[in-house]
Amino acid sequence: MADEMVELAQRFINSYNVSGIPKVEVNGRTSWTVMYALTRALQYELGITSLSDSFGPTTLSTLQSRFGPQIDDLTRHGNVYRIIQSGLYCKGYDGGGMDGTYNGRTADSVAELKSNMGVGGAYPGSGLQPKVFKALLTMDPYVRVGNGTEQVRRIQQWLNGRYVQRREFFICPADGNFSRDVQKALVFALQYEIGMSDDVANGRFGPGTQDGIRAQAMLGQGSADGAKQFVHLFQAAMRFNGWDVAFDGFYSGSLLSTVVDFQRFAQLLPTTGTADFRTWASLLVSTGDPSRPGTAADCITEITPARAQALRAAGYTTVGRYLTNANVTNPKNKKIQPGELANIVAGGLSVFPIYQTNGGDPEYFNAQQGATDALAALEAARGHGFRAGTTIYFSVDYDAVDEEITSRVIPHFRGLTGRMAAYGSEYRVGVYAPRNICSRLAKAGLTTASFVSDMSTGYSGNLGFPLPKDWAFDQIATITVGSGTGFIEIDKDVASGRDTGQTQFTPRGPDTALDVPFDMSLRNSLTSGLVKYIVANGHDDWYRDRTPEECVAKVLDMDPLITGLARSFRMRKSLIQAVAFWEYQADFTDEAVDVLVAAYFNWEEAQAAWEQNPVGEPPTPPAVIKDDSSTGVAQIFGRTGIKARNHCIRAGVISGPIQDTEDWRARRAVWDQLRNDDDYNVSTVPLIHIWSAAVTGVTADRLSYSDADIVTVLAQYNGADEYGRRARDLYNIFEAYNAVVRG
Repeated sequence: MADEMVELAQRFINSYNVSGIPKVEVNGRTSWTVMYALTRALQYELGITSLSDSFGPTTLSTLQSRFGPQIDDLTRHGNVYRIIQSGLYCKGYDGGGMDGTYNGRTADSVAELKSNMGVGGAYPGSGLQPKVFKALLTMDPYVRVGNGTEQVRRIQQWLNGRYVQRREFFICPADGNFSRDVQKALVFALQYEIGMSDDVANGRFGPGTQDGIRAQAMLGQGSADGAKQFVHLFQAAMRFNGWDVAFDGFYSGSLLSTVVDFQRFAQLLPTTGTADFRTWASLLVSTGDPSRPGTAADCITEITPARAQALRAAGYTTVGRYLTNANVTNPKNKKIQPGELANIVAGGLSVFPIYQTNGGDPEYFNAQQGATDALAALEAARGHGFRAGTTIYFSVDYDAVDEEITSRVIPHFRGLTGRMAAYGSEYRVGVYAPRNICSRLAKAGLTTASFVSDMSTGYSGNLGFPLPKDWAFDQIATITVGSGTGFIEIDKDVASGRDTGQTQFTPRGPDTALDVPFDMSLRNSLTSGLVKYIVANGHDDWYRDRTPEECVAKVLDMDPLITGLARSFRMRKSLIQAVAFWEYQADFTDEAVDVLVAAYFNWEEAQAAWEQNPVGEPPTPPAVIKDDSSTGVAQIFGRTGIKARNHCIRAGVISGPIQDTEDWRARRAVWDQLRNDDDYNVSTVPLIHIWSAAVTGVTADRLSYSDADIVTVLAQYNGADEYGRRARDLYNIFEAYNAVVRG
């Protein structure tokens, strides 16, 4: 939402005609662009000649030497005051106008800002100290934001108030959310309590900090008062990682019990409940203690019998291997090799599959690529023999920032999971990625397990994010195992037990009989053939609102999906194309009937709500009760969709819950998807064909149907023999071209 005072701040920035101070858009919205411009304006007013977006040491020291310990009403610098007023407005405070004075309203807002930061005690009064000025010109919030909690916010304020006067400590956000800067502030605090000087403390969890933690007495229940600040910091670390503990500096029995829960969750064995080094490390850095043992590994190297034996002797029980090679120039041959899975199992190991073609390129991630990956991973997993229910970990091997997760990664996984569901949900979708990506995908319901790339400790997606709740494997170090022919480099992984890998495989080799993507150079010829058939047979009445050209365009636009469905369910894609082409012709009564069905479902929903809270008269039922209709691209009834899916679930063709066709809520959910989601609608067609074959006694292999089988199955779709014969004719036209393409 635009703010007129932020607009004034933006106009003030644009009043500078100075090289190095860019013009900003006057839109009334705060952004880093605005804050960077204000930083540059301050640098210009301080006489700094090399302007930059960074409020770094030069800016800070120049500010201190120019104005002393604080800026207040005695400073007498109009434009510096205006920069302060602009920053306050951008932060949501009253700047006191844009009059270039340090008036009472400005002073009160500065005092309020410092209180919200938690530094009011360290910096009393209403003056603006240099470190507070630096924090003012950021996008960091100092009030609770989003899912932030007051408990975390109080700890953030405590950190700011206790350590702000240390040289390298800068005010961290106080918004109730764990973040990269908050994690860095916590490490600084720990370094100060260990006894590091300002010349040594750096906010990084390096060897000196680790040695300092090891040198402290291990914290446990009833730790002495002298360890109170360490207990505070340990409680802060627990809180930041999502564990509900008090922040009182006392190592109580309740804290010990929660620490045991955390240690069990993070697989820090044995679970002692004490704040030992390994527990501190897991709270402070994504790898935790990389020297701790792991029972899983992943690698790009073929596991031979000798290597399997070396891994097992080193304590490993599960190994991650790649389904395919990367889709890049000169890829390494990192995929599972012929006979390798048998060697792994014979060596006493299990396997979990990883899918990565080009997961390190941001441009790779989009919904269309996700849909493509679904079929490629499905067929690769089947080819290697992974059984139904196996989790495939799809790689996001780069440090995607939050915005990219929203715009790229989540759409990619929506496309991926949608297609996996269309193909029968044979395999579960997992992810290999930094913590933030893993957690966001899980929250969106797009993954079932996470393989966390915690070795990348500097990734913004790992810093300031807790271990995902659904973690299965935690990658913590690259090491070597074995010697001689058993020598192998691996990434050591800690396993949670969520995924124990696979030990049984039923390989399905390449099936050259399956259909392949349509050759679009044949599009015009196919269209002409369909039109010629329709005209020659007097079937012009089939097409009311759409031409044959429009219908074939719809079918071919969905060719990636239809090809995947045909390959997944081992049937001729012509079976799907024929009914989709036919049914896409628009019956003039369909929309009117759909409206009646929608009205019926709305009434049922209102009736259910009234029954829960019977106030007033019950909802009036529609004048015409219509509780189902054939809808969407392939004109499918809600009940038909449910019955077909139920049959295929019972037959083990797909997975999912059995639903009741007479449960209006279940029927509405399916009907809505059939009506509004073209992919879901067309994905239901092969399930109907499989059901139709079962109820009519067609038992032949779906790739080898006779002409009579084709007519029988297609007739069942509509319940009429004539429909079966006409649809068979369309099948034959499509099949003539599909057969040519598949060779």
